[in-house]
Amino acid sequence: MELQYPHRQKQLERLVQKLGIPKTATLEWKLLDLALTHPSLSTTANYEQLEFVGDAVVRLAASEFLLENYPELPVGEFAAIRSILVSDRILSQIAASYGLEQYLLVANSVLNDPEGLTSRLADSFEAVLAALYLPSHTLNLVRSWLDAHLQQLVIEIQQDPARQNYKAALQEWSQSLYKILPEYRVEDATPIHGNAQRFRAEVWLRGEKLGEGRGRSIKAAEQAAAQAAFQTITHHPYPKDEAE
Repeated sequence: MELQYPHRQKQLERLVQKLGIPKTATLEWKLLDLALTHPSLSTTANYEQLEFVGDAVVRLAASEFLLENYPELPVGEFAAIRSILVSDRILSQIAASYGLEQYLLVANSVLNDPEGLTSRLADSFEAVLAALYLPSHTLNLVRSWLDAHLQQLVIEIQQDPARQNYKAALQEWSQSLYKILPEYRVEDATPIHGNAQRFRAEVWLRGEKLGEGRGRSIKAAEQAAAQAAFQTITHHPYPKDEAE
């Protein structure tokens, strides 16, 4: 299939080779081309729709990986770990390891915005996953190389729980189970600026306090409260049938 830009086919073939995907694999090169075209270059032919699909693809791939390799983990830990694995920060790191930026077609004006690089890499990476998934509607061409990254990342996360974004994971857990968001109640516990215990936060769900925590900022206090909440739901799982 003819692509929009000269020499694009060879570039995409090099990327596929980096991913370790065999030459005999069924690929749609036009999809890969779109997956690596930034909206700044074309308002119609770009990666935005593929990114939407890719967001679901990477979540499914991470979910399958966790279930197959860590079946003993409670659902709360599944949610916490997955929230990190599919975060922009992690996806952009994986993308960078393959030099994805050099394959991304983008307008020069955007290249002068280094602060947007993380989101560009994460978005295009999700789009690439979608482009690999859609031809067969299976994860075969995704997990064949992504699993190795997930394995190493899970090991690092378990060794350093402080990396976990408990607030995001708690939100994901409550939405998936009850279709509602947890509520945070924060108070200024001490007027001393910079005090590590300055703010006190409580996190509530369905009229019940799940946890509380303190921190030098509102954000830190809410994260501490969310972490305490995760310890609660991990050891005392909420009954799902009450919400149904």
